[in-house]
Amino acid sequence: MEQSEFSLTIQPRFCETDALGHINNTVFPVWFEAAREPIFKIFNPTQDLSKWNLIIAGFTVNFNAPTYFASDVTVKTWVSRIGNSSFELTQSCWQNGNKTVEAKTSVVHYDYTAEKSVALSDSLREQLAKLTGG
Repeated sequence: MEQSEFSLTIQPRFCETDALGHINNTVFPVWFEAAREPIFKIFNPTQDLSKWNLIIAGFTVNFNAPTYFASDVTVKTWVSRIGNSSFELTQSCWQNGNKTVEAKTSVVHYDYTAEKSVALSDSLREQLAKLTGG
């Protein structure tokens, strides 16, 4: 069976809570970025920043329910769209069986020297296609 998503388990830290007792809304983009590492490795297996070739073009987040300290959170990530030079990731946070947050991130395959997008190769498309689902 091919993998259609991947996940990362995060243990919320006390310092990530806000005055209302939930995880602060500024924390989730950091968690989502950490959970994108398998995507980064598809494009940059060595994680060499001098060869970096991805850029975030957009990011939206929807809060469905509070996320709390002292209970693990699973961040699920999958590819929800593949375009010519870009793709979209959908990510969700799950705590105690409840989806608390969902985000969509538009990522562009990018040449920083030329300052323009680069078409996704067939190989990259195949690897991304293995991660569609959710």
